[in-house]
Formats: sequence, structure tokens, C-alpha cells
Amino acid sequence: MSKRKNFLASPNNPINVKIWFDILTPKQIMFFSPAISILQKDGHDILGTSRNYREANELSALKELHLMKVGSHGGSNLYDKLFQSSKRIVELTKIISKYSPDLVVSFSSPEASRVAFGLGIKHIGFNDSPHAEAVARLTIPLLSTLFSPSAIPITAWRKYGMSSKNIIQYNGLDPIAWLSQKYEFNEANLHHEKLSSPHLDHNIFASLGIDETKHSILIRLEESKAAYISDKNLRIQPLSFVDHVVNSFGSKNNVIVLCRYPDQIRAMSKRFANKAIILKQVVDGVKLLKQVDVFIGAGGTMTAESALLGKPTISIAPIQFYIDDYLKKIGLVQQVFAPNQLDNLINSFLFDHKKCKDIRNNANKIIKEMENPIEKLTTYISTMNKK
Repeated sequence: MSKRKNFLASPNNPINVKIWFDILTPKQIMFFSPAISILQKDGHDILGTSRNYREANELSALKELHLMKVGSHGGSNLYDKLFQSSKRIVELTKIISKYSPDLVVSFSSPEASRVAFGLGIKHIGFNDSPHAEAVARLTIPLLSTLFSPSAIPITAWRKYGMSSKNIIQYNGLDPIAWLSQKYEFNEANLHHEKLSSPHLDHNIFASLGIDETKHSILIRLEESKAAYISDKNLRIQPLSFVDHVVNSFGSKNNVIVLCRYPDQIRAMSKRFANKAIILKQVVDGVKLLKQVDVFIGAGGTMTAESALLGKPTISIAPIQFYIDDYLKKIGLVQQVFAPNQLDNLINSFLFDHKKCKDIRNNANKIIKEMENPIEKLTTYISTMNKK
């Protein structure tokens, strides 16, 4: 760990705060990167930690956000989840007790919650996924303050023991945090391990060897190893939808499948050999979304990203998400429950240019009215400094 850099107090920055960010997933990398940049520029000292997890490791390198890797992802097995989480808590306890932060910030990290609580450190957290019960039960009761989109009713959090007075809502969705601003990192003020930084040029299709003359349909697979997926009866099986899209559209269009885990990559590569494009590396999701014609998502974050970018977006989420419901309500996402419902919808998105333009215009109007959750966070920290 590099030596902490000291900052002089000033009228504009009366108190220098030491803040620990525990950043575990690709979404959290995208979400917290702007906050880290802003807080560094304000003179705060930041410690960023993560874990060994393929997508997070590769995306943090791609984004040049250098994080200290502590512990590993537990996979889908309950024993492995518990063992790796427990081991990570022990390792983090040693690191954080020495670093002695004034504040902990996470996206409901179970390990950060336990360490912060055990060491008596104030912990503020974000969460837009009350459906992820295992994580919520382990984190929400231990938070000092919860930040959450107003699209999620406060009642959704009460069952986890969170009082409404400790919830700060924002009129926006999480991807606003990275879709609305540019940022840079101050290497001198972020404790880190150096990671190699793979580079993709601005034309991501050319980088990936994808035929730009064809229409492109991007499919994002579900979070199959998350507890909220692996221990539930699903309302649909996303793979049947992927099969349908590949078989119906793959011969004349680019069908691109974006997996989450190495075993998903292996399975999809075997299943769709020469029929679909299975991405084997982690890519900049925003750049990829900007170049495709249609997005089909079985998860939450990339569906919201696509919708806010004004892309024709279809949800094949296997369980119900509050954010999906909100996006459907405002007309930015279409939900399907049977594979044959995809045909007319995809064809209309590929060839009805007026429809696609209306979707873009609607998204542009909506995104301008949304609050940025990172502004909520930085304002809260500046207010905390004055107390």
C-alpha cells in the first residue's frame, strides 16, 4: 500500500476525509469512478479495494481505475460464497484497521458492511436491487445511510430494517453517474496495484472484428451465479430467447452475446459456434451499446444503460426488477415473456427508423430531468465535513 498523501486544509476544503470504497462489480466501477475523481480533486484521501473477479478486474484496467484486490468472488456455490466472504472480511479487517478511514462507501458490499460495523466506521451505501435479498439482509441493516433511486419505493427497504429517515432518494437511475460526465484519476491519491490496461480504439466493432455493414443485436446474459438468480424459480429461461434470436436473426445480422463468467463464455461458444459472436474479453459497454442496433438484456444494469442511451431495448429478465418496471412505464424498455414475441419487435427496431428516432428523443428528454446520484454522494460528504 502506498503512503498516504497529506493535504493542507483550505477555506474551500476545511476537512480532509479518508474514504474507503469497496468496489466489487463492473457496474460499481462505472458508478464510483466519477465520485473518486471528484473527491480526489477536493483533496480527500481514497482507498479503493476490489476482489478477484474477471469482469471487474478487466474493466477496472480498461478504465484505468487501479484497485487493491482483496479476496475472490465466491461463485454460485453457497459454501464457496460463505468461505470466500469470510476470508475476505479477515483480510480487509487487517487493511482497514491500519488505514483507519473516516467513511466507508460501497454498493452494499457484505464484507465492507461487516468490517465497517466491527471497526465502528460510518458506512453509507447505494442499492437499487431490493430483489437481491441475500446481499440486502447482510448490508442494509448495518448502513448509516442508504442511497436509492426514487423508482424504488421506500417500503421495499423497510423489511431489511432500514428506517425511512436514513434513506436518501434520487430522481434518476444509476447509469446517469457514468453517462453524464467525464473524469480523470489522480494516481498520487489512490492506493492501488498497477494493472495492465488493454486498449480498444474508438471504433469498437473494428477492434473486435465485427462486420459493420450488418445490423447488430447485442444480448447480455443473466447474472447466473448471483444468489437472487441461483436460488429462485425463474419466470422465464433466458437461454431459450438467446436460441431464438440466434436461429432467427443470426444468418443475416450480427448477434453478439456478452457473457459474465468464463463458464458462460465456454458454453455459449460451444452452443453457437459460427452462428453468433461470443465476446471473450471485457469491453467498454457504453461504446458497444452505441454501435449496436438492438439490445436484449437478461440483467438490470446494461438494460438501464441501453434504455438511457436511447437504444431500442428489450428485457428478458428472469425475475422482476423495480428498475425494469420503471423503464417499461416510461416507454424506454419493452418486456417479452415468450421467444416468438421477439420477431416483430426486433424487426420493427431494425427497420422502423421513425420508431427508433422517437425512442432516442424520449430518452434524451428523460435523462435531462434525472438527478445524478454521484452529486448526491459528494454533496452528502461535503455536508458531513461541516458537522
